[in-house]
Amino acid sequence: MQEFERKQLLERVNRDGATVGAQIPDSIEIQGEEIDLQQFVFEIKRRDTVPTGERDRVERAKKNLRRERLQRVQRIEDDEVTFAEGERLVESIVGIDRALNALEQLRPVDVEQEAELQQAADRKRWMQFLRQALGREKSSGRR
Repeated sequence: MQEFERKQLLERVNRDGATVGAQIPDSIEIQGEEIDLQQFVFEIKRRDTVPTGERDRVERAKKNLRRERLQRVQRIEDDEVTFAEGERLVESIVGIDRALNALEQLRPVDVEQEAELQQAADRKRWMQFLRQALGREKSSGRR
């Protein structure tokens, strides 16, 4: 690959609007493991917030995607590939960037708000239990 071609590929990777219109790859190989990237991103994105139980999974995925992106850029920078391979790498890097952008936009669940909601639900259940235990539960729904 010529030096100007390598620079052209690297410029495409680092362009600000590179992800505009880019597709998240259906699947991608990261460290020898095939991952259904598009399905994972859409599954997580559908929820709008990252549930507490999924937070570690999402953070691990973002870390692995960043590492894979860096390795692919490094292959282009180190001139280890042909121009055609470099173009394929650029497309995959832009797809990784698109997936990372989607995952970065997710809002973590507000832990304090979640705790307050849980406490309110607990108080409500406790009051309902006390009413039943004391025989004050009325069918009219009055409290």
